[in-house]
Amino acid sequence: MRLVIARCSVDYAGRLTAHLPSAPRLILVKADGSVSIHADDRAYKPLNWMSPPCTLKEGAGDTADVWTVVNKAGEKLIITMEEVLHDSSHELGVDPGLIKDGVEAHLQELLADRIETLGEGYTLIRREYFTAIGPVDILCRDADGGTVAVELKRRGDIDGVEQLTRYLDLLNRDPHLAPVKGVFAAQEIKPQARVLATDRGIDCVVLDYDALRGIEDDKLRLF
Repeated sequence: MRLVIARCSVDYAGRLTAHLPSAPRLILVKADGSVSIHADDRAYKPLNWMSPPCTLKEGAGDTADVWTVVNKAGEKLIITMEEVLHDSSHELGVDPGLIKDGVEAHLQELLADRIETLGEGYTLIRREYFTAIGPVDILCRDADGGTVAVELKRRGDIDGVEQLTRYLDLLNRDPHLAPVKGVFAAQEIKPQARVLATDRGIDCVVLDYDALRGIEDDKLRLF
């Protein structure tokens, strides 16, 4: 991971345009190729970012160094460096991943056992399908024999969609699996996450934990 603290301005050119005026900021360049720009007052969320796969080119402008980040869709993140205050690189190695809590781990077990919940004709390939960037919760096939990667969360937010996107980018490079489509499954999916998933062609499925466990809903129903 490369950490750069610099006074810079940032311009995004893509489906939308955005501009960040000059200010001191933290720039993270990760091993997966992602580039994100952070302020000191926004918790973990970046001000702007470019998800992998993308390329970073560093070049000199008229009055400052200019970084240009381009993704596969041709969108650009242009970072104009006015003053670099810190620049360091650190080897973090392979992360063991997030250890799921009891409910999320049980959801994975239940859904794998009842994979037809995702659709008629679905069959399980395996749980915890290992990749170079972490394990995919569930890998399965749909009724047409296509490969499906499933990311499971209790509460589905944008970070979960980003995580599944990275898995899909990697899995679709494997000719034995491609094409691979994604399913984002959770007990609750936030509206922003649903919009992002839909934009990326990822299906969203809301899971009923009690129904998966075989427990009848005790609410009155009309038939």
